[in-house]
Amino acid sequence: MAMNKCKKKGCKDVFNAFLVSMAYYAGVFEFPIIKPTHWIPNRLISFSKAISCKNHNQWVHFYENDYDFERLWRNPKRYLPILKRYNGVILPDFSVYRDMPFVMQLWNIYRSRAIGCWLQANGVRVIVNVRWGDRRTYHCCCDGISKGCTIAVGSHGVLEDKDDRRHLKAGLDVVVKQLEPSVIVIYGPAPDSIFKKYRNDGIRILQFDSEIASAHRGDM
Repeated sequence: MAMNKCKKKGCKDVFNAFLVSMAYYAGVFEFPIIKPTHWIPNRLISFSKAISCKNHNQWVHFYENDYDFERLWRNPKRYLPILKRYNGVILPDFSVYRDMPFVMQLWNIYRSRAIGCWLQANGVRVIVNVRWGDRRTYHCCCDGISKGCTIAVGSHGVLEDKDDRRHLKAGLDVVVKQLEPSVIVIYGPAPDSIFKKYRNDGIRILQFDSEIASAHRGDM
């Protein structure tokens, strides 16, 4: 079960332990387990825009700069009523860079799962955003995610550089092999060179353009 809450008078929950107060864990790094989810998003909106948007018939995503949604980690309870208005949430995409110390890569994966566990406990529909960094994260980034479910992956901004593209392909191969997802939600381009083989295997690829791409086309 979850970590113990601090019971001492005046003790502040600086690690947001309340997020995992009812959690179960998976893997050697004990990422919170996310219950199986098979939701299909109809439309996406970024967290920073969702705060003031009046159209709630869409899913909130976090494929934007970390500083635009770090406030969610600092004060989750403040934003819960806002997130509950929407159809659901794709879990936060905290940056997991390959040149980060390994412990920081793990910490950002953990933070996304902790928020997801808490949102589920509060009745919010969620889709796990799977994010990996260097090769050490390939086999632990799936811990706590059920097989055969809907997952989300961000490709925006990681296809131009050859090395980034290579790591996206390598990591995604590991993720698909481990999780056998029924649906992969892609935020950003979904080129055949990477995703066609998954389509051929019967996995539904649901692609959403980035807000930048949509703006260039005049869709926004």
